[in-house]
Amino acid sequence: MKSGLGPDRPLFSVIIPLESHRGQWEQSWLGWTAQTADRSLYEIILVVPRDFTALAELKQLAGDRAHLEFADSVHDIGLSAIGASRARGRYLFFTESHCRPEPDVIALCIRAIDDHPDWAGFSCRSVPICHNRLSEAEAAMYQADIEFGMKQHPWRKVLDQCFVTRRDVYEECGGLREELGHFAEWVLAAGYFARGYAIGYLEEARFHHYYVGRIGELKTFTLDFVQGEIRYLSEDRHDPGWELLEIPREWSEPYNFDGALALHALNALMRYGGWRRFDEKLRAMWRWTAPALLGDIRPRLAARFAVVHARSMLTGLAVVGSSDAIAHWMKRYIASLIRLQRLECIRRVRGHVRPAPKLLGDHVLAQIGFHAEETAAGYTFRWSEPQAAVRIKGTAGRNTVCIQSPALRAPLDKIGTQFYLDGARVDPAAIEIGCDRYTLSLDLPKSGVATLAWACPVLRGVGDARRLGLSVVAIDVSRDVRDGDQKDGGLSTAIPRVSAISDRN
Repeated sequence: MKSGLGPDRPLFSVIIPLESHRGQWEQSWLGWTAQTADRSLYEIILVVPRDFTALAELKQLAGDRAHLEFADSVHDIGLSAIGASRARGRYLFFTESHCRPEPDVIALCIRAIDDHPDWAGFSCRSVPICHNRLSEAEAAMYQADIEFGMKQHPWRKVLDQCFVTRRDVYEECGGLREELGHFAEWVLAAGYFARGYAIGYLEEARFHHYYVGRIGELKTFTLDFVQGEIRYLSEDRHDPGWELLEIPREWSEPYNFDGALALHALNALMRYGGWRRFDEKLRAMWRWTAPALLGDIRPRLAARFAVVHARSMLTGLAVVGSSDAIAHWMKRYIASLIRLQRLECIRRVRGHVRPAPKLLGDHVLAQIGFHAEETAAGYTFRWSEPQAAVRIKGTAGRNTVCIQSPALRAPLDKIGTQFYLDGARVDPAAIEIGCDRYTLSLDLPKSGVATLAWACPVLRGVGDARRLGLSVVAIDVSRDVRDGDQKDGGLSTAIPRVSAISDRN
């Protein structure tokens, strides 16, 4: 292990960004200088941001025992990336300036490298330091997430509190990207996994992590993570591992608050004559009136109210509440912050990024009123709501629109669906209903772009609170008037019916 190593080529480069040190940077430094391993095996790189206020004390304490790298960046991820670019070690050791290693950490890491040659990197164990009630709840929340990532999640193994990696693999996987904030850790971890590099968990190597226990710090970290998430999605880079990252609902369904589409769904609702329960129609009217008139204003206001409410509760409970109550409202606060920040970030980048993914086929430009994708009876599809609308693209003149809809709820000709093109009801004579598809013969305007909406009775699945309409696999638009191959293929005859209660028999 030690062959070829020396003062000019240490085994480890320990990278400590001095941003967000929480007053603990001296303790962190003392932990690194108290290691039992030979000092020649590792170098310490202190990456100093421009706003660091204790420079004189730092220079006096560190002396010539560390490399000081000065940087314009004020983000610890950016500082870590700069430190990595200056490092000489075979292994990069990322940590934070509010984390203190136990004396045997380097020695344990050396042994782990020998014992696990298959590991391209590994994270160490984080042990919380708490000093108030909020910090205890914060630590419990984040420690649970860390434990899940290290022990259960297939790839989310990069923990910047204490992460060791081969330098060549780190560089191959793109390194830490400052512009992504702390979301960069997830992107890097996904990159390792996608390229076949294993990241281990060295539980016996312990770091003491200081939790500050301030609501403002929680907010700053959460917003930083979400901003990086949306920035990454807006780049559409498709680097190795991109497909592993979960796409938030707010990003994958950007047209949920499209006022024009919502207006067409509302029109379909108002013109549909198949309602038997007036209370259901009132609920549906509220569902579509709000986005038709307000767009995304209502969900953003609701999200902001949820943040204010959760923060108020958390602030009060920090003084007089129980530990369980504080933990509950801290999670509520973080969840509401994430929701609000996603909506705000997406609103800011809208119009400056790639078009949204085409969820229902290449001819569907936008859609509203659809649930998440699911699989049943051999089909991958999306349930629509009882009212839905799609913006379709074809050619000017007569087009054939084929809506692939497996008969999961009932035979399609028994459902009672009504279709509307640009607000006008489609003549039933222009609709052919097969076992697993609707085929509509429609005249599109010169632009070839039109809005197709529909309404049908509400379906309520057993144990499912959603309001369901049609199951839709895809929507195709073609210039041909009719294509015999699009007629009923009999595929639905073997599909079991969904056990449900409908508003209309």
